[in-house]
Amino acid sequence: MKIVLSTIGKFHTFDLARELYARGALESIFTGYPYFKLKNEGVPKELIHTFPWLHGSYMAFPWKHRLPNSVIKEWENLSTISFGDYVARNLPECDLYVGLSGSALPAGKKAHQLGASYVCDRGSSHIRTQDQLLREEHDRWDLPFSGIDPRTIAREEAEYDEADCITVPSTFVYRSFVEQGMSTKKLRILPYGVNLARFQPVAKPADTRFDILFVGGMNLRKGIQYLVQAYQKISHPGKSLTFIGAPSAELIAVLTAKGVWPSDAKVLGHVPQAELKNLMSRGHVMVLPSIEEGLAMVMAQALACGCPVIVSQNTGGEDLISDGVEGYIVPIRDVNSLAERLQRLADYPEERAAMSIKALHKVQDIGGWNAYGEQAMTIYQEVLQ
Repeated sequence: MKIVLSTIGKFHTFDLARELYARGALESIFTGYPYFKLKNEGVPKELIHTFPWLHGSYMAFPWKHRLPNSVIKEWENLSTISFGDYVARNLPECDLYVGLSGSALPAGKKAHQLGASYVCDRGSSHIRTQDQLLREEHDRWDLPFSGIDPRTIAREEAEYDEADCITVPSTFVYRSFVEQGMSTKKLRILPYGVNLARFQPVAKPADTRFDILFVGGMNLRKGIQYLVQAYQKISHPGKSLTFIGAPSAELIAVLTAKGVWPSDAKVLGHVPQAELKNLMSRGHVMVLPSIEEGLAMVMAQALACGCPVIVSQNTGGEDLISDGVEGYIVPIRDVNSLAERLQRLADYPEERAAMSIKALHKVQDIGGWNAYGEQAMTIYQEVLQ
């Protein structure tokens, strides 16, 4: 089986590439990242085709968030179109083309012309569900949001129609496609793995503290506006709240103006994975109350470090944990439910410790990226048959 992959970034596609290469199935992978950013991805250089001229410059441009929204949209749209065309022009002979959604339509059509099959890999909820949830959330917080670019929505939906199969990472995403009218015959759930060699317990939480972690970009989509409210409701003499990931001074200012940003919150920004492993091992709980996700990989990373999680129903968490066993699953936007679960873990440290042990067992039972690779190969073989 010869399989070609494409992703305008890295995401989980390079994890998939490593697994396919180990099984002798990877023909090539196309990406919008420059090669120097990919040296440690474990894929031979000769199999990587890069087209970084627009996407790479966009990612590297330090002041892009100061640009008008119209300019950003045009840059992103041109980057996506040019990358997609590059993949289509250079698509080699293969049995199967797997393209991350958003930039895969030209190559998907080309694959069909060449007699190959096309799998659309979608990492988040259906594009219209995603747009609807984000619009609702910005309205709730009186923040401007022009919505997902209609051209992006049109491209994504054309990809869904063109594809022989759509792989999605969680039951939440699967449901969003069904609710938008997609036939279940076209959908396959393919949950992400976790690198168990990179993530494992390296420390223990302090007995006298209750340290809460959030890992991810600071934005309304991730639901931090509800986490900060829940944090202020809980009582513990040694409580702390730490944000790890891309910071947002603008959102912090908005939440401060609304009186919900805690003055003792710590914002660390990006940290290396070695330090993230240490922080997760020392954390008492990681909270991800996202409004919309596909299957956030930080959940499995935290569990692999023995850190229980509290996640919303829209994170894909139901495919990873059982509510009340390795952590808790709460409705989106439910501050009280989130605060109640946090308070319980703060009040009953022995229960939290038991969850930590169960978290480790759960991740080890699920397996790392190898299990993901096996399941992917099974799906691809079904598509070809």
